[in-house]
Amino acid sequence: MNTTQLKGNWNEQKGKLMKKFAILTDNDMMFKEGKKDEMLGKLQIKLGKTKEEFQKIISEL
Repeated sequence: MNTTQLKGNWNEQKGKLMKKFAILTDNDMMFKEGKKDEMLGKLQIKLGKTKEEFQKIISEL
């Protein structure tokens, strides 16, 4: 997933992720330009998922 795809539909994906994982907060989901990998890494850690598992979750949304 590239930054344009993530940024383009992030609000929709954010809502689905927050619904699926109640532990996530608005602060966890803040998308900052140039910080995509950092944000995704933090989400992976918080959810206890590997990079591949987390990418699969996002692609299935």
